[in-house]
Amino acid sequence: MRKQVMGEAFVAHAFANMTPFTEPIQQHITRKAWGDVWQRGTLDLKTRSLITVTMLAALGKQHELKGHVRGALNNGATPAELQEVLLQVAVYCGVPTAVEAFRTAASVVDADQP
Repeated sequence: MRKQVMGEAFVAHAFANMTPFTEPIQQHITRKAWGDVWQRGTLDLKTRSLITVTMLAALGKQHELKGHVRGALNNGATPAELQEVLLQVAVYCGVPTAVEAFRTAASVVDADQP
């Protein structure tokens, strides 16, 4: 599931940078987040991705946000839908938080434009 959502390169990079110290958290993420929560059937993957993008933006976790913007696009979210969820962030978490999230998302979305 992790490779399906995030892409082969993202997951390969995560595991290539793994050290003996960080191995337990990578295994935990793979088992709990991707092996359990992301595979529940109630929400589709696009909805899960948009929720995740919103939470990461709200928390200011730009590195993780970048990967999950890619994942949201992989799961069928449109740039317009990403803009909408980030506008929600502006209302509820503040404009500076949303501006940073827009910058991060734009680095992914704009890279896909011809």
